[in-house]
Amino acid sequence: MELHFSRSNGEVDERIDELLRLVGVHHPALVREMVISALKSGHEIDYLADLKLLRTTMKEMRYTSKIFGPYRGRKKVTIFGSARTAPEEPIYQKCVEFARLLTSHGYMTITGGGGGIMQAGNEGAGAENSFAVNIRLPFEQETNPFMEASKNVITYKYFFNRKVAFLKEAAAVALFPGGFGTLDEAMEIMTLVQTGKNPPIPLVMIDDDEGDYWENWFQFVRKTLLKKGLISGEDFSLFTITRDPVEAVKIIDDFYRIYHSMRFVGTTLVMRLNQPLDSEQLGTLESEFSEILQPGSHLRITGALPEEADQPDLLHLPRLVFDFNRRSFGLLKAFIRRLNAF
Repeated sequence: MELHFSRSNGEVDERIDELLRLVGVHHPALVREMVISALKSGHEIDYLADLKLLRTTMKEMRYTSKIFGPYRGRKKVTIFGSARTAPEEPIYQKCVEFARLLTSHGYMTITGGGGGIMQAGNEGAGAENSFAVNIRLPFEQETNPFMEASKNVITYKYFFNRKVAFLKEAAAVALFPGGFGTLDEAMEIMTLVQTGKNPPIPLVMIDDDEGDYWENWFQFVRKTLLKKGLISGEDFSLFTITRDPVEAVKIIDDFYRIYHSMRFVGTTLVMRLNQPLDSEQLGTLESEFSEILQPGSHLRITGALPEEADQPDLLHLPRLVFDFNRRSFGLLKAFIRRLNAF
């Protein structure tokens, strides 16, 4: 039987509706599509490995939402870095200090749950302010002792689900020196923000005291990628390098001083603000960042739009609304920094 997402499946639709009523679900129209998708997969796919992948992905993401759900109201910072960093190394202690500072400023910490920098992040924040999103590997990845008794531990089979958890919940990302995995995460978050697939967030690269890790990486990016025209100058707005944990926390705090969050409503970009801007400030932003606006668009301060009713806890915030060109995401992050400077 061929199934359709439209309500044209006869008895199947009736039975799904009955099941949803029996169980009691949130957003039944969306859950109905998920059920139809699962049934279509079982009907159309006979390759067992593909069905296992779909099943495990759904189970892992459901559990991710369950674990993070009670903490949606608290901002979280994801920390990346080497699993091989020893506790006696200065960069480990710097990460412990950074995570402690984050906690004192009200943030929770997300790490990969293993050793090294991941362990340092959980140690500094404490288990009660931490999440560990672990991965099943044949080496390197036992849950660190600071999180092994915590209920906020998720162990994934698939890296791609784990990556979603790292970024979906993060208000900021901090990167300490690390290997291929750390560089992979650095490039991925920059790519996602650069292409608009992740909202702009602070990306802070915290270097060792000698400054010979992220600074060397920066020189490669500047002398090779930028020089060859493979990236744009505005892409340097995507990240900040520092050696100071105090400055790193300040960078994150400052990003959310006036700016709160954003979403798109159709083609309109809606920025929620912690406080409104006046007409002079709007004029300054429009003059300095005219290239991010669609032709004929202007910055406007409004209340919540009707389409935002699905997020009632944010309805009280003032909005900065405009038609964004959907290309200049590096400049958009610079725009946010500028409005936070008022």
